[in-house]
This record gives sequence, C-alpha cells and structure tokens, in this order.
Amino acid sequence: MKKVAIYCRLSEEDRDKQFETDDSKSIQNQKTMLLQYAMEQGWELYNIYSDDDYTGADRKRPEFNRLLQDAEQKKFNIVLCKTQSRFTRELELVEKYIHGLFPIWDIRFVSIVDNADTDNKGNKKSRQINGLVNEWYLEDMSENIKSVLTSRRQNGFHIGAFALYGYKKDPDNKGHLIIDEEAAEVVREVFTLFSQGYGKTAIARMLNDKGIPNPTEYKRLKGLRYQQPKSRNSTLWKYFAISDMLTNEIYIGNMVQGKYGSISYKTKQNKPRPREQWYVVNGTHEPIIDMDLWNRVQAMVKERTKPFSVGTIGLFARKAKCAHCGYVMRSSKSKGKYYLQCANKHVAKDACTGSFISVERLEKMVIDELKRLSAEYLDKDELERNIEFASNIEEQKKRLISDIAIYKKKIEEYSKCIRDTYVDKAKGIITESDFIALTKDFTADKERLERTVADGEKQLSELEEKLKNGDNRREIIEQYTNLEHLNRETVETLVDYISVGKRIPKTRDVPIEIHWNF
Repeated sequence: MKKVAIYCRLSEEDRDKQFETDDSKSIQNQKTMLLQYAMEQGWELYNIYSDDDYTGADRKRPEFNRLLQDAEQKKFNIVLCKTQSRFTRELELVEKYIHGLFPIWDIRFVSIVDNADTDNKGNKKSRQINGLVNEWYLEDMSENIKSVLTSRRQNGFHIGAFALYGYKKDPDNKGHLIIDEEAAEVVREVFTLFSQGYGKTAIARMLNDKGIPNPTEYKRLKGLRYQQPKSRNSTLWKYFAISDMLTNEIYIGNMVQGKYGSISYKTKQNKPRPREQWYVVNGTHEPIIDMDLWNRVQAMVKERTKPFSVGTIGLFARKAKCAHCGYVMRSSKSKGKYYLQCANKHVAKDACTGSFISVERLEKMVIDELKRLSAEYLDKDELERNIEFASNIEEQKKRLISDIAIYKKKIEEYSKCIRDTYVDKAKGIITESDFIALTKDFTADKERLERTVADGEKQLSELEEKLKNGDNRREIIEQYTNLEHLNRETVETLVDYISVGKRIPKTRDVPIEIHWNF
C-alpha cells in the first residue's frame, strides 16, 4: 500500500484559537479534506505535517523541513496538499523539489484543488505556470504591503507586533501607543539614575537586584506571544538594553521606525538602514521622559563616549567570550591600558564569576600560540602541507563548477519552457497576450542566469590561473608566523573566537582557548 504524507499550512494569523498550541479551524479543515481524499485513494497515512502561521515563502517552516528530511529518507511515497501554493509559493522550490528531487526520491506530489499530480506528465507545464503565478503573487503582495506600511510609518502610525518597553498598543486606536505605567516607571528610573551619574552596567545591576524583569521577560510575563531567547541569563538586564533605552526618541513622544529593512521578500533577514532612511514623526504619542531630562541625558551620553584609538580597542571586538557564561567581553580603559572583561559579573550577583584580561596580554598569548604552531613543524614546507586554510582555492573552484552546472541546467529548463509555451500558442491553447506575459519572465530569468554563468566562468578562469601559478598558502604562512603585533585584519582572518577564563588564584595565569579559522 502506498504511504502518504499530508502537508498543511496556514499563513493568516489565527483568530479562532483558544490556546496557542491548538490548531486553527482552517488547518483542521485542510486535514479533514486531505485525510478523506487519501482514504478514498486507498493510501496508508504515514504522517501529517502542519505549519500554522507561516507564509509560503518561508523556507524555515519547521514541519516543511521535517517533511523534506523524511522524504529524502523515503519514508513515504506521496506528498498530498490542498494546493501547490500550500507546499510553496516559490518557483525555485517547485523546480527543486516537485520537479527535481521528488522524482529522484521516487515520491509523487499531489495537490487536490489545482489538480497538480506529478504522475500526470501532461500537467507539468501547468504546475510551472502555477509556480510562476505564485511567485508573482508573492512579489506583488510584498510590494503592496511595503507600500501600505511605508505610508503608515510616514504618517506616524506604529507598525510592529509589539510596542516598545514602556508603552502598549492603544486598543481603541490602531497604530497609536499609550503609556504602560508599570514599565514606564522603570524607564523613568533608568533615565534618572543615569542623570545622577550611575553607569549603564551599574543601573542594570540595580534593576536585577530588585528582581525587575528585562523587556523580553516582561512581555512574556504579560502573556504576549513573545519567544524568549533560550540562553543563560536571558531574563537579566544588560548594558546594551540600558544603552539603547537612553537614546531612543520614542520615549520623548517621537515615532522612530525603519531602522532595519528586509533584504528581500523571500527572506525574513533584515539589515540596518542609514539614519536618513528612518521614518521619524514628532509628537505622535505621550512622552514618558520630559525634554529637560532627555537633553541632560543625551549630553552625558555624548560626554561619556570614549574616543579610543582605532585598531587598539577594537582588536578583539566580538572575538573574546567569557568561558563561564559565553557572553561577549566588553572593552574598558584604565591608566592608559586596555582591558577585556565580562559585563555579566556586574549585572547580577550570581550571573557570572567574571573573566578579565588585558588586551596587551591576550595579544601576546595569541602571538605566542601562533609561533608555537609554527615551531611544531620541522619547516615551512611541512607547515604549508598540513595547514588547511578556509579560503582554499580548490574548494572555491569545486563550488563554482557545481554552481555553474546548476545554472546551465536551469537555463535549459527555461529555454524548454519558452519553446513549449510557443507551441501552445501556435496550437491556440493559450492566447498571444498570455504567451507574451509568460515568456517575458522566462526570458528575463534565462538572461539573468546567462549573465551569472558568464561571471562564474570568468571567476573560474581566474582561479585556474592562480592554481597554475601556485596557491597562496606559502605567502599566508610567511605573513603570520613571524608576527610582533596583531592588527584587526589579522585577527579577523585567523581567529574565530577566543574563550577567556577567570585568573587562576595566586598566579597571573589566565586560561584561554583559541578557536582558529583554519
């Protein structure tokens, strides 16, 4: 008997759930429909995979990825969905899985409503067109949503799932913020303490000693659907939370949004945007901090900014981590010397035992370890043979050849789609306007891939020239085995991260563990 895997997905926010762990009615309806269809076909149910509150362009859907893993292991013979778009709205994934890997894994794909069935060779073209239409839908929907959100931000409406700590969403006026007095009292205390001369770490410790939950924990305690980071000390106030709060204009009644922007409608990844691209509207809500206190704090923040020389304070920036709690160590300066310390020691009594080391000493320890690695080999020829650098030219070449082969295969597929679509037009199956619309995108994608292949082949030629002249491992070894001092570029190239422990009592020894990039 054929084994079937049912996949369901809902992207709209569930308003008919009593509890977060419940299925929505729409998901229940999909399951009922698909189960009934599977029974009518005489298929044995292997499993039901269900993603609730995920879009069709989200590649990180947990159940979707679990289904793909099980499919690769051939645990079932059929994938059954309500529509192809429930499986994915991306044409790239349609081609990769439904038309590519599923046939290799001997898995049939069936969707009921749009009559997609990979056992029916005659409707592959319609599945491709469905994929293309879904791709257009995603792009159009993304642009429409972006346009609406931009307009609302420009008009000072709050956009976001959660209000900034100290505020809450106005239930009677969508997009408007009102003060949350319980949290606002903490905000006022932070600004007041800083204006009285307390440092950011000291303020964090005072809040933690009082048992006041940090903003993310506060959201969770208030019953908001907020995912708390699963890490040690994640409920504690930290230096950076205080630092961000002290410079946030929302606390003086100005709406500031758009600090980050999405990379693409196909990913949830964001990147920082320059300040001139932010959306700032003054006087949109009641301020928590009055202007006198705000101006006083901003002057103090500016005054306390330490003009450390570039290349010294940042030598091990975000590279040194506390061995006890894993927290990134912060830089400080005392009597002309630079130090690295774990800030967690100061934010709560039992948060961390605290690691501490001078930048000068850590630099010497790293250089000594590099020299030890060099001396461990009889000569540099042996060192050259034994050290594998991350930027290995042969690996780059293999990856490039593989990518070019994939792109060329896609070009062939697009060419075939264009030819097949032309035949359909000639037979009168599709109209002239449909033909133009469909082939326009196929042609654009084909030309884009051809340019990518040309660039790839040029890079491949350059790599082969490097291989012909000999790789650069010898030069890199010469550069890094006789160092007297480090610079930031060298640290970035060689070091992944350094774990720093606490000083051993009655000695000056600080245990460290260097994780190299090679």
